[in-house]
Amino acid sequence: MTILALEIGPEGFAVGPVAEDADDEDIQRIPIPAEGVWDACRDLLLDVAADEEVTAVGIASAGPIDMSAGVIAPIDIAEWQTGFAIVEAVQKLFPVAVVRLAIDGVCLGLAERTFGATHSVMDAMSVTVSHRISAGVMVGGFVVVGRTGNAGNLGHVQVPGFDDPCECGGRGCLESVAGGAALLRWARGRGWTGNSLAALTETAKIGDEIAVEAMGRAGTALGRAIASVAPLLDIDLVVVGGRVAESGPALWKPLAAAVATHARLGFLTGLRVVPSELQGLGPLAGAGVLAMSADQAEE
Repeated sequence: MTILALEIGPEGFAVGPVAEDADDEDIQRIPIPAEGVWDACRDLLLDVAADEEVTAVGIASAGPIDMSAGVIAPIDIAEWQTGFAIVEAVQKLFPVAVVRLAIDGVCLGLAERTFGATHSVMDAMSVTVSHRISAGVMVGGFVVVGRTGNAGNLGHVQVPGFDDPCECGGRGCLESVAGGAALLRWARGRGWTGNSLAALTETAKIGDEIAVEAMGRAGTALGRAIASVAPLLDIDLVVVGGRVAESGPALWKPLAAAVATHARLGFLTGLRVVPSELQGLGPLAGAGVLAMSADQAEE
């Protein structure tokens, strides 16, 4: 019997077995194809299943989603933008499996609670900042999913002092400043010649002026967003991961300065913002937690 975790991200699919002896080498990844998206996802799932009986599948998906209907509509997957019934499709692929779906931020929160930096606290927020920005909000030891399953959409919190247009149709959203796609547009518009978010983070580390300025804007915006959300939730721990979080001092110094400037209420004086130690595996690991929980509930 096999349990699988599936991550549906803005850049690709990742599938891995859920087992105590599983490691990075067991995870298979593919980019999102321009067409035939479900066919590619199905084939990847079947490859990892390797003809074993699959008893549970946990799915972490970029949003938006309709968790109760089992439908996802990721912004970056054109074929699925009007909605794709991912739970039904996976259930048909593995008829005896229990299939559970959550948005990637919720799965990140589950992973940090189970394996990461929030395991010893009851109230915290876990954030991933890559091409998109999402978060898992933990209150009283439980990760909040929300009415439709889309809780934790930190990327669309409004950030004071910024008015950049956002793909959602609004202005001044955190993702319009600190999301990877926005960072690349901003940097390229000022003459940066790199070709990827990974390259932008690396050049920021070595002091490229435009890359450092881009990450500085992102750090300031992220710090202001965290300082706004922290008093609402009464949290004192925020964990930040994702590709952008790997930019080093160019991001983290302005982030810390913004938090120190704006999180001034007495009950926030102990607010800590720390890097994730899950090395980019948070949503996939959280999907594994979903799958394990579903499998145990069926026993």
